[in-house]
Amino acid sequence: MLEKLPSIVGHALQGLRPGRGKLLYHDAQIETVPETLVLESPAFDAPILPQRFTEDGEGLSPPFAWKGVPDGAVSLLLVIEDADSPTPHPLVHAIVYDLPPADGLLKEGAIATLDDEDHPHTGLNSFLNTGYLPPDPPPGHGPHHYAAQIYALDAPSGFTGSPGRAAVRTLLHKHAIARGMIVTTYVRH
Repeated sequence: MLEKLPSIVGHALQGLRPGRGKLLYHDAQIETVPETLVLESPAFDAPILPQRFTEDGEGLSPPFAWKGVPDGAVSLLLVIEDADSPTPHPLVHAIVYDLPPADGLLKEGAIATLDDEDHPHTGLNSFLNTGYLPPDPPPGHGPHHYAAQIYALDAPSGFTGSPGRAAVRTLLHKHAIARGMIVTTYVRH
């Protein structure tokens, strides 16, 4: 969608970025949660996110694996945010909640747009759709940092619908007991 914007628009918006400090991970109440979860993804190991996980490719959600789930965890929550979107807050690319409280994984493409037996429970991305929103930075805006964050919770989410960022933030304030994060970049010249 944004790939068709002239790069002059991206250059004009370069100073508009929420920054890493506005990620959920760095919220003042969440920053005190121990960083004991290990989140991994081969897609995040590359210096730049492979194109197949972006709007320029197939738009598949990356695979993720995690370990180090603490005793007392009742559920896990995964959030992917863009710290460099030209918006006041980081752009949410995915929210996945009520994952089983154990070391586990999500396969490539698992964060789909529908909640069913084969897909996890998904919240609202910043475009107000459920599922994975592939990275689509404006041309000329510079590198964007995509932060995948995982949280262990001491309670089920209690969500009955598709939560957005604000509801997730409130849940994390009350119930996060462990966290982990990995970051990758993507840029469109």
